[in-house]
Order: sequence, then C-alpha cells, then structure tokens
Amino acid sequence: MKYIMIFILVFLAGLVDAIAGGGGLISLPAYLMGGIPVHQAIATNKLSSSMGTTITTIRYGKAGYIRWDIALVCVIFAMAGSSLGANLALCINDYFFKRIMLILLPLIAIYVLYPKSFKEKEELSYIKTLMISCMVAFFIGIYDGFYGPGTGTFLLICLTGFAHLNLKQANGITKVINLTTNYAALIVYILNGKVLFILGLIAGIFNMLGNYIGSSYFKKKSLSVKPIMILVLILFFIKTIIEIIGT
Repeated sequence: MKYIMIFILVFLAGLVDAIAGGGGLISLPAYLMGGIPVHQAIATNKLSSSMGTTITTIRYGKAGYIRWDIALVCVIFAMAGSSLGANLALCINDYFFKRIMLILLPLIAIYVLYPKSFKEKEELSYIKTLMISCMVAFFIGIYDGFYGPGTGTFLLICLTGFAHLNLKQANGITKVINLTTNYAALIVYILNGKVLFILGLIAGIFNMLGNYIGSSYFKKKSLSVKPIMILVLILFFIKTIIEIIGT
C-alpha cells in the first residue's frame, strides 16, 4: 500500500515538473512518507527522477531549445559538483539528516513557490557566459547531489540572472545540467549500495508518464500545481514530526 502511494506521488511529481518545475518537492517526501530511510530515499529518488528528466531533456533537444556549445561544457562541472554533494550527504547520519530536512524543505518550498519574473538582460560575451554557466552548474550540482528539490528552479534563476541567458536558452541548458547532476549523484549512491532498484525503476516509469502527460497537455501555470505541492509537504511534515516525537 505504501508503495502505491509512492507511485501516485511520483507520477504527480513528474506532472508538476513538466508544468512548473519543483517536482522534487513532491517525489522526495513521497519516498520518506513511504518509510524509506533518508539516504535510500534520496538515492532512489535520483533514479526515478533521472528517468523522467531524460524524457523532458530529449524533447527539449529535439525542439532545438538546448545551446549545446555551453551545455556540454557545463556537464563536466555539473558531474563534479553533484558527485561531491552526494558524497557529503553520505557523511551525515540519517538521524540528523531528517532534522536538517525539516529546516531546508520549507525554505526551499517557499522560494520555489514564490512567483518569479525572468527578465532578459543584456547579453554577455561568450567567455563570460560560459564561465558563469559552468560555475552555476558546479555549485547547484553540489546542492542537487546533496539534497535536490528545487534544483531546476535554482538553475533557471542563476542562468538568466547571472549568465544573462534568455529564458529559452536557460531552460534548455537547465535540463541538461539537471539530468547530469541526477545521473552523477545516482552513480555515487549506486556505488555505496543506497539505491532500491525495483522501487526506483517502477517509480521512474510513473515519473516518465507524468512528465510526458504534463509536457504534452498542460500549459506552464504554477498556480495549477501549488495545491498539490503544499498538500504533500504538509503531510510530510506531520509524519516526520510525529516520528521525531516518538523517538
């Protein structure tokens, strides 16, 4: 029964990701509410979300939205950052990690759900754009390997705000970086035996389905998905606090 709940929520996470981003705010709590230990939850979430992100990235690539001359260089820095972040996460005890999440998750949720405008800025030189994009890939990569929810939103904000990429280019590069950070962290977690493969692969199919439906039939309106995200987060907080009180 608890796995059915995970599959439904991971499907919704894929749907949310395709419509407005921030699906990790649903998928990671889904695993934790299903009773999966923190490190295994993060690791297995990387597997299922990687499958969904792959679908979206392929669709962006076919549509010509990805600026490959920048994206491919960012891949190197994203891999390094995400691997570092995942290794840092493995150093933290499960007991303390769950309490850290109670602080991190609401702050990230508030920031991701807050309305944002992505104004186009004056274009920088190619070298400056490339260097800044690579720095963004590295540092956001550390965060994604360590934790993850909201990564796509953070990348989009930094690539438009600091690298001065237009929204279309930033979206495409964001997908490539996010896919890279997911797979890089996933490799670290696999090597450390933290991934629940059967659960992650089945959940990944649901995530892919959600991504496909979301990107095919819905307009990108964050208001339509906010109630889902808020409800899941509230349920996660209630369950986690009850568990902490009981220990």
